[in-house]
Amino acid sequence: MELVKKIGFVLLGLFIILNWGLIMSGIIRKIIARLGMRRGIKVFQPYINLIKNYSIRSQISHGVMFYLGPVFRLSGGIGIFLFMPLIHGSELWSNFSFTGDLILIAYFAFFGMLGMALGAGEGGHPYSAIGISRGLAQFTAIELPLTLAIISIAIQYNTLSISEIVAAQQGGIQNWTLVTNPFATVAAMISFLGAMGHSPFSVVMAPQEIPIGPPTEYHGTFLGILQTNRAILHVIEAVLYMNLFFGGATNWGILILKSFLVYFWSVFVGMVFPRFRVDQSIPWLLKLPVLIGIIAIALLII
Repeated sequence: MELVKKIGFVLLGLFIILNWGLIMSGIIRKIIARLGMRRGIKVFQPYINLIKNYSIRSQISHGVMFYLGPVFRLSGGIGIFLFMPLIHGSELWSNFSFTGDLILIAYFAFFGMLGMALGAGEGGHPYSAIGISRGLAQFTAIELPLTLAIISIAIQYNTLSISEIVAAQQGGIQNWTLVTNPFATVAAMISFLGAMGHSPFSVVMAPQEIPIGPPTEYHGTFLGILQTNRAILHVIEAVLYMNLFFGGATNWGILILKSFLVYFWSVFVGMVFPRFRVDQSIPWLLKLPVLIGIIAIALLII
């Protein structure tokens, strides 16, 4: 009976996260349009796009792996959600988190990217190899400063449990990792910019350079799956950073506010800075953010 109740709350949490992701996507695009002196889309436009794509069946076949790519991508996003504690102090909203869940979540983050790489490789498009090489190379560079930041806070809190890390940050802003370990926070937030794929790290899609990618290669239900994953993944990754560096959340209102602010950080930087070339983004990620991550670990050891 307890397991059934737990699964019910997990599904309800997934429903809330999905809807908040869709609404946040509409709000963010509205803000970007207003800053560009445009009217922009309706806030509920992501819902219309999702319904439209799920109602369309694909008539083109590129092989099984090509269409398993979006499924793997969605599995990665849902996998992160399943083991992510959402509300501190609530057993019902802790999902299936356990001691050491931070390591498993890091693996799930890479799982979706690998699935998309395998799917794109079977598409047969001559530019697919370019997108795969860019995506995997940059994502590896993104993971390095994040991994250093995770090692730093694991040493600081002596745990790899997200719930325990959040618990250690309770009692006020002065206890947040942002204050107690600013170097790890800076390294991770730079990594977050790359993970979200906005400028200056939008080298994979490169909309001004290569007019292809999932929105044109995938269509119908498969594009709907990718849109569903995007809505879930952006929120749940923001929740991960919120838990690790910004004190977590004790109720849904705080979670919604903090996840929006964390995600908007990447949008704000994307609006201010132009896109890197691929030969600029990867070396940049391997220099300053990695150095900051090493300093974060060194200060704790010293």
